[in-house]
Amino acid sequence: MISLFTGSEAWVHYRNGLIDPGTFGVSGTDHAWGWAEISGNAVRDLAALCKQETLPWDEWGRMSAAYEGKTGPEYDQLIDAVADTCAKDDPPALMHLFAHQDLAVPPHMLG
Repeated sequence: MISLFTGSEAWVHYRNGLIDPGTFGVSGTDHAWGWAEISGNAVRDLAALCKQETLPWDEWGRMSAAYEGKTGPEYDQLIDAVADTCAKDDPPALMHLFAHQDLAVPPHMLG
């Protein structure tokens, strides 16, 4: 059975030990798998909810560092906040969080 989750939902399931993060990724890639891909998709969820369209392979903020295993508990906690905020119907809270330097889509990526 295939379960479909948003990035934020998958992050919550990962953090609660309910899923194997190794089963989440992009076919045909070596690096876009696991918890880092889930966290990247949670950030992309936030961007989409803030009306910033990105592509599935776009990386910004600390996404690349996450793929390289160079983030720690503080980044996980930031993604916890992303997942929590994305689950609520609170546009001002979304925009406030999206202003964080590690989460905002850089101007050069916007069309």
